[in-house]
Amino acid sequence: MRPTRTWPLLLTALVIAVVSGVGLRSWAAGGHELPALPWTAPGVMALMAIAVLVAGLPVRRWTRGARTRPLDPLMAARTVVLAKAAQYAGSLLTGWYAGQALALASTLDVASRRAMAVRALVALLTSVAVWVAGALVERFCRVDRTIDDEGPDRSPA
Repeated sequence: MRPTRTWPLLLTALVIAVVSGVGLRSWAAGGHELPALPWTAPGVMALMAIAVLVAGLPVRRWTRGARTRPLDPLMAARTVVLAKAAQYAGSLLTGWYAGQALALASTLDVASRRAMAVRALVALLTSVAVWVAGALVERFCRVDRTIDDEGPDRSPA
């Protein structure tokens, strides 16, 4: 499995930020209210980042040498998939919340819009945290070929 590349994810986040920022600004200019952004959104994303990191810890311990018992290959594969999903979701959500912050930037003099912009920025930071957690856990799952080829009973050839 290949590592997730950062540049396409950055480009995706940038494109989504611009498109959603322009779209939300035109939506608001048409007399519509912007989508609500509750505090639970960044809270859930913070929990997601923590869950991804916790899921990656057993794999990290195993790759660092704590091999008292064998690592379940299915659990390791699921951990890599979770890490990749966290990176993609973090990238998409980063773009979305950056777009919301951009759409609110011109109306920061209104107290309710300023509060919504603060929530958007906090959500932006937590979505970046999900992205970074996914990248870290994907690194945790990298195994050298020598470790993979060595069994618990075999020595390196």
